[in-house]
Amino acid sequence: MPAKRQLVAAVTTAGAAAVLAACGSASSGRITAVSAAHRARWKPYVRVRRVLDLTPPAIDGTILVAADRRLELLRPSGAVQPYARASGGYASPGGEEPYIALSAGQNVAGTACRFPRDALYLLRLQKGAGVTAVDAGGAARTFASLPGRGLENGIALDTTGRFGDRLLVTATSGSRTTVYALDCRGSVTTITSSAPKLEGGIAVAPASFGRFAGDLIAPDENSGRIYAISPDGRSTVLARSGLARGGDVGVESAGFVPHGFAASSSALVADRRTPGNPHPGDDVILRLDGASLLAAGVREGDLLVATEGGAETDAIRCGVSSCQVRHVADGPTGAHLEGHIVFAEHG
Repeated sequence: MPAKRQLVAAVTTAGAAAVLAACGSASSGRITAVSAAHRARWKPYVRVRRVLDLTPPAIDGTILVAADRRLELLRPSGAVQPYARASGGYASPGGEEPYIALSAGQNVAGTACRFPRDALYLLRLQKGAGVTAVDAGGAARTFASLPGRGLENGIALDTTGRFGDRLLVTATSGSRTTVYALDCRGSVTTITSSAPKLEGGIAVAPASFGRFAGDLIAPDENSGRIYAISPDGRSTVLARSGLARGGDVGVESAGFVPHGFAASSSALVADRRTPGNPHPGDDVILRLDGASLLAAGVREGDLLVATEGGAETDAIRCGVSSCQVRHVADGPTGAHLEGHIVFAEHG
């Protein structure tokens, strides 16, 4: 990460049937489970007050963390430092879940611009729905405004090119979700306004993810379904998690195991303290070590999805015709997950 960053750190039955009719056929999936004795287990890694979401590592290995309406830097050593706190820095204008996404510096198809490397994009839930950008120096600005139809609840950058390398944002109203695509100048295009209800750590599938390669992948905690949304706006059920489901309980967090994932790697996710909830959380970043995931059969290109309540975790692997779902990890029963699952090299 540049030195300048271091200065500041760093559904009813009828309703469900209607949704499926609109979305297309589900992929036939097979659900299996690793024996309880051989599942990986999420464990506390570092404490962060009101932790909400994480990014993949920036170019220098640091991870940006959304927490308590502010930003933090998580260094490879496990140290946590304030970020973007100077004049012109970032503070959330409000809203419970302003999820985040980090740019890899990709060019945007059909434009003469690119997303700056290591720029951070955050959902703006109040004072004008849209997206806020924070540059590598910690300066915040309004990036884009959205029509404000529904609650913004997901953000991810397309790094495969099927969505034109744009920033994707979801907003849900009732039983329907709108998917927006934003270019590097903040211009907004609507991909679809009739996707099913979605929420959480949305992600774009890598080229290795079978028939759903390059699609936007998103969980629905209420039904346990995992959806794929194609660039033409079509939604398909790629799998059913087989895990607990329901509000504040079902699949919430998602992330793809990156190329090069090894025993020395870790998966990380936010466990936010939520007093009064059956899964109250603990204000920590949870960690799954790479060796345990590999032993449970997880491989690069797999999709990990985890429940908001209790951090039960599936690995999903998709081919040309079907997807396989395996229960590979569990967490503290009181865990309350939020946002994306990310992967990093940590000691």
